[in-house]
Amino acid sequence: MGVESQKLKHLTNELEVNVPASNVWELYRHLGISMLAAQELKSVIQNVQVLKGDGGVGTTLKLTFVPGNSSYTEKFIVVNDEKRVKVAKGLEGGCLAIGCSVQIVRFDIIEKTNASCIIKSDIAYTVKKEFEANDPKPNIQLLAAAAQIAKRLLESTHVTA
Repeated sequence: MGVESQKLKHLTNELEVNVPASNVWELYRHLGISMLAAQELKSVIQNVQVLKGDGGVGTTLKLTFVPGNSSYTEKFIVVNDEKRVKVAKGLEGGCLAIGCSVQIVRFDIIEKTNASCIIKSDIAYTVKKEFEANDPKPNIQLLAAAAQIAKRLLESTHVTA
């Protein structure tokens, strides 16, 4: 980690969901949240392609944005069922296309009670020295919107005992 980790900046979004963490994790752990976001955010995401894998570690996804001329490709590097953590490293596009050297997306599903949890979305990034004056940032809004969609879907379909 060393020096590189000290340079990382973070954008974070947290959303409480009135559904057990295990239910939320089932949506987030593989491809579910990406496919749901693409289905529900058609004005932003043109399509999602699975370039490699089945949703586990090593899976590579490409999101193409409307109007279809920009995209973002990421690779899942951590899928931890015990801690309910998923981490994806940006490979190209997104913030990497406007001056970032690193872009890492992390989802934590944090249990609050037996019936509620927090979806924590975090983007860690580093800006290349020559782009620092432009202050490029990744966009956390897409992750926040996906969390809202997940919340709406999961809370509307969850039956309490």
